[in-house]
Amino acid sequence: MKTDWKPGTMIYPLPAVMISCGREPSEYNILTVSWAGTLCTNPPMCYISVRPERYSASILKKNMEFVINLTTRDTAYATDWCGVVSGREHDKFAAMGLTPGRASVVSAPVIDESPLCIECRVREIIGLGSHDMYISDVVNIRAEDKYIDKESGAFDMQGAGLIAYAHGNYYTLGELVGKFGWSVKKK
Repeated sequence: MKTDWKPGTMIYPLPAVMISCGREPSEYNILTVSWAGTLCTNPPMCYISVRPERYSASILKKNMEFVINLTTRDTAYATDWCGVVSGREHDKFAAMGLTPGRASVVSAPVIDESPLCIECRVREIIGLGSHDMYISDVVNIRAEDKYIDKESGAFDMQGAGLIAYAHGNYYTLGELVGKFGWSVKKK
């Protein structure tokens, strides 16, 4: 038996990512979002959704660039803190001991402690109500060498210790239950 609920946002789990933005150190900021995802493979595109009243929204709109930094068990505390404390009052990089690194293509910093940093350039901003969606081109990815399999070139998501967000809680990724195409693989 199922119970009807009021419409809401119950698509979980979601990525818990830290968005770094700003062109110069004086405006660098970190915003945690879980409303982020893939839009297109070719060209590579993604999105983030941000409340327009958030401090980072004006930085994002001004510069039209940002970095999606994947988060891990080791950065979980900083991930949460950067999502509930405003950059208007805090230097989040300094407060959390995070290192703003140089991105390869965009002006926004990467977070050096992140195992995978996705450099993005905003293509379009769509106001949707409580959130604005930043539809963006992925212009570069910076990956930590130790998580790249030397033979296959694949990124080891499990080994990186990535976390996800579900209904107010953070979780590590669980055990592998299958991989793409395994349901139709010939035996």
